[in-house]
Amino acid sequence: MKAPETPGGLHAQPSNRAIMIVLAYLPPFAVIPLLVERSDADLQWHAKHGIVLMTAEMLLLLGLVVVALVFGLMTAGIGCALLALVPIPFLVFLVMHVVAVVKAFNGKRLIIPVVSEYADKF
Repeated sequence: MKAPETPGGLHAQPSNRAIMIVLAYLPPFAVIPLLVERSDADLQWHAKHGIVLMTAEMLLLLGLVVVALVFGLMTAGIGCALLALVPIPFLVFLVMHVVAVVKAFNGKRLIIPVVSEYADKF
């Protein structure tokens, strides 16, 4: 005997929205929801936000590595100890990605002052 279909129940048509939300905040895959789910404005916002967040973290980490290497060359290698600081912003960005995914699952948005403003223009 076939169970009756209910909207939003176990027998509802499977949705890939949860997968797309996670992909929106995974750095290399953030483009997939942007291209695939064009009809969902909220998912588009999360994908754009994920892309801008990824770009911001790459620029910050690259800048930190360049500063550490230049300072290391100027101080005969002592400045290379700054490279030990690279995991700190990486962990901060990882936590931001997790918080953004959790908020997206709950139907909310993580607003990061400069990043979110730029993502809205994108």
